[in-house]
Amino acid sequence: MIEKNFNFFFNPISKTKGIGPKIQKLFNEKKIESNIDLIFNFPYGLIDRTHCPRLNNLEIGKISTIFVKVKKHNFPRIRRLPNTVQCFDDTGEINIVFFNSRENYIKEILPLNSEVIISGKINFYKNKYQITNPDYVTSVNNEDKVSKIMPTYSSLKGVSNKTINKIYENITKNIPDVPEWHRDIVIQNNNWSSFKDSLIQLHNPKKIEDINKNSLAYERISFDEIFSNLLIFSQIKKKNLSIYKKPKVFSSEYKLKIVKNLSFTLTKDQQDIIKEIEDGLKKDKKMLRLLQGDVGSGKTIISIISGLNVVASGFQVALMCPTEILATQHLNLMKSITQELNIKIEILSSGVNKKRQIEIKKELADGAINFLIGTHSLFQETVSFNNLGLIIIDEQHKFGVKQRINLSEKGGKNCDVLLMSATPIPRTLILSTYGDMDISTLREKPFKKTKIITNIIPEKKIPDLINLIKNKIESKQQVYWICPLIEESKKVKLTPVLERFEYLKKYFPENVAVMHGNLKNDEKINVMKDFLDKKFSILISTTVVEVGVDNQNANTIIIENSERFGLAQLHQLRGRVGRGNEDGECILIYSKSISENGKKRLKILKESNDGFYISEQDLKLRGFGDIIGYKQSGEKDFIVADPLYHSHLFELAKQETDLFTEANLPIDKFSTLLKFFKKDKILNIIDTG
Repeated sequence: MIEKNFNFFFNPISKTKGIGPKIQKLFNEKKIESNIDLIFNFPYGLIDRTHCPRLNNLEIGKISTIFVKVKKHNFPRIRRLPNTVQCFDDTGEINIVFFNSRENYIKEILPLNSEVIISGKINFYKNKYQITNPDYVTSVNNEDKVSKIMPTYSSLKGVSNKTINKIYENITKNIPDVPEWHRDIVIQNNNWSSFKDSLIQLHNPKKIEDINKNSLAYERISFDEIFSNLLIFSQIKKKNLSIYKKPKVFSSEYKLKIVKNLSFTLTKDQQDIIKEIEDGLKKDKKMLRLLQGDVGSGKTIISIISGLNVVASGFQVALMCPTEILATQHLNLMKSITQELNIKIEILSSGVNKKRQIEIKKELADGAINFLIGTHSLFQETVSFNNLGLIIIDEQHKFGVKQRINLSEKGGKNCDVLLMSATPIPRTLILSTYGDMDISTLREKPFKKTKIITNIIPEKKIPDLINLIKNKIESKQQVYWICPLIEESKKVKLTPVLERFEYLKKYFPENVAVMHGNLKNDEKINVMKDFLDKKFSILISTTVVEVGVDNQNANTIIIENSERFGLAQLHQLRGRVGRGNEDGECILIYSKSISENGKKRLKILKESNDGFYISEQDLKLRGFGDIIGYKQSGEKDFIVADPLYHSHLFELAKQETDLFTEANLPIDKFSTLLKFFKKDKILNIIDTG
């Protein structure tokens, strides 16, 4: 019986009354395919028909329910004109207007002299109140059939709200009972209803507060999802702890030689985190660690030292970067600081010629290469390692849970994994997105004599920047100019990168170049190489320069339409300058259509260079979905829960998950819960991996 109940949730929506092939297709286009998908699509608002004024108290624009008598029909002979029904009560008159309606239909629902209930939005036309195409028309004897409170759902093209509401009415009245999976004390302490009752309450609100994200019913379902998320992370950790690896055994020889060659002194934070990673490498359990730190905090050198420790223990290391530019930069850095070491370092990317790629793959398989740097091509099927001991992923934001599991499996049981993020991550995001990992946080920045000054200007002052750029060029400095789009958008008026390139070329014809995502990979590499080689002074670009590029001669970055970016992304872009011996300058240009919220965000950036503070503010102002300024790849993290609203539920969910893990109970108890929130597929990967 229980199994039959559960099947209801996963039946296709076509089995729900009111959903035919046409409506099914429209729902499917919104990724609503099963009953649970439909049920989790909660209403976003309410239509309140409880306002029942007399006709002398009508309010224009307000949905009202009126009790009137039908006085007169008006059916024009010209087809394009609407049909009109004149109604009245003892205080006044109103016209009920119907477009594209049949005469017989109107006579049937509004017969002369009948007393009726009509509900719809009040309009005013030619000195008279009217309701156009009313939502409800019925006899006063059927008052109970008028939905006084109607939830509103996201629209379906060509389908009326009334039809959509009927579908939800049909499905919610058939939601079956399910056993409670949480401890009684958790439900009682939070005044939550059962899973079933909470769902029904969300689809049958009595007031707008009932569907708010902080309502008890919404909280209950959100907690279920957060708990299921942390439960999956606990299973990944449990699986990792069950895998025994060969511990890395190494002395401090390589580390001491590298530190000696550095032109700077490691911070205490850097030294502590290197020790954390060393401890993880030396254990007989697999390491899966996230290293997060602000722009310029020195994550790269930590990863290099950690990688060389692994090489010293007889294993190979793979360092994966998001771009070939960054991979080449890492290669050059490594070669410059490992000259005294007998280590072979290579780069594998699409920019390497085919013949050399084949040679590198052979040397890698034979174990001749110790340290391989590259882009995602490192993990193609044709790439085989001889004895891979550590995978390092730089700028890991493109990797979801599934990708992390697959990555860990790729290296075999002896391979540890270190992910790095230059976007400091708020605690709620850590729990919701990286709960399967150990976290190392790098807060302390190396001492620098230089600073970055941030200024904010309106777009009308762009011409004033020409003289500034001229002065920078005369001082032998270089300039980034960042635009958000490549071509003109029809929906949003933003300056495209190619248009800005043509504008600046008028003033600096031989000293400006352009780079954007539509260029071929080798074209982007050549443009960036020429910029680093100082062959031109101004680089007009999209955000492809955001990640890690180190040009110590570029001390000015100008960001156009800056209000369109996330704060964390602007902070990343700002980190491209001030990397040499001169102070950096970041100029944020805003458009005249900037919102008050946009002004607040830019003010935060102007006043702070602390990436952790900025990311927390970004989360508050922008919400959870796009904290780093662009969508993470992979699947959506949450269906119902919103970590911004439900941050208080994460600690409770973690406590409950920890209790479950410590008790070493079977996961089967929560199999349906995991399936509700589409975590069962990840569980299958864990079980079969």
